[in-house]
Amino acid sequence: MECPIRARIADDIDESTFHPHYDGRFTDRVEGYDERNRDLHNLVRAYLSTMADLGAETWLMHGTLLGWWWNRKIMPWDSDIDVQMSEASLKFLASYYNMTVHRYRTPDIPDGRDYMLEINPNWVNPSKTDKLNVIDARWVDTTSGLFIDITAVRVPEDAPLKGMLVCKDGHEYLEHMIYPLRDSVFEEIPVKIPYAYVGILIEEYGKRSLTKTVHSK
Repeated sequence: MECPIRARIADDIDESTFHPHYDGRFTDRVEGYDERNRDLHNLVRAYLSTMADLGAETWLMHGTLLGWWWNRKIMPWDSDIDVQMSEASLKFLASYYNMTVHRYRTPDIPDGRDYMLEINPNWVNPSKTDKLNVIDARWVDTTSGLFIDITAVRVPEDAPLKGMLVCKDGHEYLEHMIYPLRDSVFEEIPVKIPYAYVGILIEEYGKRSLTKTVHSK
């Protein structure tokens, strides 16, 4: 990873009009299957490597965690990646690395590619009623337009239970479900996953998600 540079990007940060998992500032098309899988592979490797270098605590969640469960890789039909992050780490990134661009090289892309870390200015608002800003940050491939959704896990001010954690997207956890984070591998690179990953996946997707071997969209 090369040293980050500060980006100068237009204010419009909406998804593209042609697909919800592409950033329309950087592309005007949906990639083919093989091209998308290659770019998602490099996207998550660049993200995990950069966050490890910066000391930001992050882990897999949602469909990406389910992909880890099955084969330690992104699901072949997925076009997005979901991760979570501690509120302290997001605050650190917002203070020092918002809108920075990071160059990352892989064997697939030997010349390297630029990835932008973009923090939603509304991340400081913890309210779950802020429906238009449930995603706190994104890691964006400035060539393909694909991105990683990043949500912060917080302690709510009015928590009804001790050790409760919430995200603005409505997901709720107990602290012992997330911590201590476990070490693993995803897309051939070190990664963190939540401690009670089985219970988390069952709660979100049901028991069959861990055993059903056929998927139909």
